[in-house]
Amino acid sequence: MITAGSPPAVARRLSMTAPTPSSPPAAQHAAEAADRLPDRIGKYPVKAKIGEGATSDVYLAHDPFGGRDVAIKRVRPATLVDAREAHFQKRFFAAEAALVGRLHHPNVVQIFDAVSEGEALPYLVMEYVPGVTLRRFCRADALLPLAQVIEVGFKCAMALNYCWRQGLIHRDVKPANVLAVLDGDQVVDLKISDFGSVFNRGADSTQVHRVGSLAYMSPEQLDGDTVDCRADIYSLSAVLYHLIAGRPPFDATEQRAIMYQIFNATPPRLATLRAGLPAPLAELVERGLAKDREARPASWDEFAQALSAMATARLAPSGALQAVLDSERFTLLRAQEFFARFGDVELWEVVHRARWQRHTFGQALFRKGEIGSSFHIITQGEVEVFRDGQLVVKLGAGTSVGEMAYLAPSPELRVHGADVLVSQPTTTVSFTPETLAQLSLTTMSAFDKAFIGVLVRRLHAAHEALAHPRRIL
Repeated sequence: MITAGSPPAVARRLSMTAPTPSSPPAAQHAAEAADRLPDRIGKYPVKAKIGEGATSDVYLAHDPFGGRDVAIKRVRPATLVDAREAHFQKRFFAAEAALVGRLHHPNVVQIFDAVSEGEALPYLVMEYVPGVTLRRFCRADALLPLAQVIEVGFKCAMALNYCWRQGLIHRDVKPANVLAVLDGDQVVDLKISDFGSVFNRGADSTQVHRVGSLAYMSPEQLDGDTVDCRADIYSLSAVLYHLIAGRPPFDATEQRAIMYQIFNATPPRLATLRAGLPAPLAELVERGLAKDREARPASWDEFAQALSAMATARLAPSGALQAVLDSERFTLLRAQEFFARFGDVELWEVVHRARWQRHTFGQALFRKGEIGSSFHIITQGEVEVFRDGQLVVKLGAGTSVGEMAYLAPSPELRVHGADVLVSQPTTTVSFTPETLAQLSLTTMSAFDKAFIGVLVRRLHAAHEALAHPRRIL
């Protein structure tokens, strides 16, 4: 099935022949059914129709048991009229259904449920993400600031790296499959969606090849060759190219012409299409579009780290972008010893849940006699701990202060016994026991293990100070 659009897309499977047309009465009946807003789908009351694809409709519904709004993607009736098309749709539905409850990443849409048995129209129940797709920012008159493009690329790379480690290759990375959460005109978060074309490296069943959207497809994917993470790296590079330039790497009115370009042509240099483009960003995107996958970045880690370095170095003007980017915060935490055993998902939760604070020289984080109500993890700078006016210790990046507010079993033990003063401009992430309790169990467990490590190191240091006072001094 070939769908019209600009740029031309191969939605789901690539084919140069159209499917057998359905009979007029069947097609008319299917179209009428698709136009009617259902009162409910399964157990979910439907609120509105919020989108449609080549073969499915998407509805906003309510989950009365989970107490949340959800998005339901249901196969369009007309799709199932043709037996050949229905066979393929069952394959793609099965690919997404196999991921129910499996994907847990802040930048990946969760799939809650899949229903096919006993239903005339199979459907998926997914996380509802209010916002728009990246297609909005692919027009030349609506381009994102380059700093936001870097941030979008970093978050997408981290999400797709998570999928890769789960044994998944998305195979349909395109602007329409990246949902953007907005604050005004700023993209503050995003979610990778639509796993109908996913290749599951751990699956036993036969999977469909040569799927994806043509404008963003790698040569090896289009050729039906074996793919790995570098196929998705190519696709994300094509998306970033489109966000930077306002046009895809290859464009033509005929699909055969686009296919020829993917195999044989070099896209226009990005530096000629966007003023002020940092050279490292242009080089990374163009390298990601290499026809030989061996010439592309070898892994998602390499791709994401290159984007993170650009964000940290502030290579691109940010416009009205937030003062500290999520990518900077993630990279900053990843470098700290305290967070060494946190996985990417847990670290993203810290980025979004923690309170980030900057402290000036001489400022007191805690005063002796105060009851602890929060704790800080130092990410930059240095603090000094004074007991009765005497300097006890200096603490730098990667250490924590005030953790007894969380660890102490009784209020009496939460009373601070020392003054903690900022000796160098300091950045901390802070939590209260109440906000920490809102974290997932896996993230709380990571915190507990990190605190145990801190306490063990401090006990060891105290022991060494008593046993070898001269060595310590």
